Amino acid sequence: MSQTHQSPPRIVLGPMEGVLDPLMRKLLTEINHYSLCVTEFVRVVDQRLPEKVFHRFCPELAQGGFTTAGTPVRVQLLGQDPHAMAGNAVRAIELGSQGIDINFGCPSKTVNGNRGGAALLKTPEHMFDVVKAVRDAVDPAHTVSAKIRLGFNDLDDYLSIAQAVADAGANELVVHGRTKRDGYKAGTIRWDLIADINQQVAIPVTANGDIWHRDDALRCQAMTGCDTLMVCRGALNMPNLGQHIRDDAAPMPWPAVLALLIRYAEQERQGDKAQYFPNRIKQWFKYLRQYYPQADACFKAIRVLNRADEIVRELDKARQQTEFMTQESLCQH
Repeated sequence: MSQTHQSPPRIVLGPMEGVLDPLMRKLLTEINHYSLCVTEFVRVVDQRLPEKVFHRFCPELAQGGFTTAGTPVRVQLLGQDPHAMAGNAVRAIELGSQGIDINFGCPSKTVNGNRGGAALLKTPEHMFDVVKAVRDAVDPAHTVSAKIRLGFNDLDDYLSIAQAVADAGANELVVHGRTKRDGYKAGTIRWDLIADINQQVAIPVTANGDIWHRDDALRCQAMTGCDTLMVCRGALNMPNLGQHIRDDAAPMPWPAVLALLIRYAEQERQGDKAQYFPNRIKQWFKYLRQYYPQADACFKAIRVLNRADEIVRELDKARQQTEFMTQESLCQH
């Protein structure tokens, strides 16, 4: 059971399907000291997946399960068949994953319709079977964690859900403080219930949800008593959120964000997802606009563009304008 400490919390970069992919993990771990990254979920149905699937979701496996900056990466699995989940967990570990994470939190209607992700919150006994099968199959030297929400439609079973994971032998539990029905709606986060779980279960608990700034992180840590926090959307709003929380670093200034976006553009266009670059960078801008007022004008300029070279040209123009304004301001002083 975790206890409240005054020291800054450990920060984990969590998974976001279709957003926090390998390239994003690479860029964000180069500018943040994250303790761990968790991959987007690998969907498991009823058989062991080929190695290429794991390498596609987690190319860091070729580097021993670490990003180029040295941050450990844990493969996340999503599925309902205990035997298939166990077999794929073993394969992921053999390939180099730094532990196994099990997804019981995805609110996607498609995933839930196939009895995956948050759908299993309705049957804690099934969750127990999945976690136990994975834990029994994976060498005890490797961590098995699970990510949950507080329930599917309501909060009635949040403690039994968390206890099922702990009783099945998981080493760690990540709790997103909302139900599946809540989705990501503002005003629905329940850090107080994460605190209750942290007091009741005998394994370390990581708190997740609505951590946008250092103040949020410290309040969450104080309320929940959790030594470790997971950030997801906030890491896209403020690219150096990890350092902002851990070291009290100033939020990344807008010119530096533009430089990061240009680096992202250069690398994304060279990768196997180059065709999706226009949509991907527009998606990132939707997060950046939550924190940076300057992002709005830049987004308006690129949202109508569909060619990568045109988007990069606009980013570079915005960078040059920002540099000019900065130099002009310095001259006036």
